[in-house]
Amino acid sequence: QVQLVESGGGLVQPGGSLRLSCAASGSIFRPNVMGWYRQYPGKERELVADITADGKTNYADSVKGRFTISRDNAKNTVYLQMNSLKPEDTAVYYCNIKPLWSVRLTSWGQGTQVTVSS
Repeated sequence: QVQLVESGGGLVQPGGSLRLSCAASGSIFRPNVMGWYRQYPGKERELVADITADGKTNYADSVKGRFTISRDNAKNTVYLQMNSLKPEDTAVYYCNIKPLWSVRLTSWGQGTQVTVSS
């Protein structure tokens, strides 16, 4: 019932920046948590960051101090500002949303490729 559309991925030089956006639409449950995950080839997806509607955030240790997650509740949109990008940040990034009270109702975006290379 929830659709998530991601944008902002691409190719960037090491040390560069990208800003990912993810807009949710449809039957959105509230309150909810929105987040960003990434997946390397052949590996399971892993948490990058997530954020509650009231602004509480969690970050993976590998991105703390470099990435910033934010959201615009009026637009049902979550953002990921990625600075000081490293080659190891190269992955497919997925947006998700889930009700605060449920894991089974998690919805995922289609993914957007981020490639950090010189």
